[in-house]
Amino acid sequence: MTEDTVDRIIAQWRREMPELEGLESMALFGRIHRISQKLGARLHELRARKGLGRNEFDVLATIRRSGEPYTLSPKEISAAMMLSSGGLTGRLDKLEAAGFVERLPDPGDRRGLKVRMTDLGREVIEDSVRIGIEAQEEALSVLTREEQARLNELLRKLHAGFEDQPFD
Repeated sequence: MTEDTVDRIIAQWRREMPELEGLESMALFGRIHRISQKLGARLHELRARKGLGRNEFDVLATIRRSGEPYTLSPKEISAAMMLSSGGLTGRLDKLEAAGFVERLPDPGDRRGLKVRMTDLGREVIEDSVRIGIEAQEEALSVLTREEQARLNELLRKLHAGFEDQPFD
């Protein structure tokens, strides 16, 4: 294997603080972080071409995953995304202005609203999901299918240790 940026950083720490232990954990999390940042930037670029920022993508994806009729209350969206109602309002404003969702009166609650994905919103989110998966598959193409499965298994195990911690 060839040396990467993380290897060079770890070598610098070994040189400067040879007494440090746990540098392998630093290397592991450094690589996870860098991969996440780089892939995240790529996905952001691809989604932006469809008129979606990360926040708007998340709202549309939440509604789309809910199934037909692709309609949720703001409270349901907020709960699914672990987001405050104030944080959701701006996202819904942008999505509504773009024609991706519409706010409708809730037939079961005179004071309530429902957020319904439009046909355009459904088309945009489905295209965005497909494009994102293609980018992820491309990134993973340096690994065999068996290596991908093993990595997924190991990361699932690691992720379980963080499952109860809040996600910002």
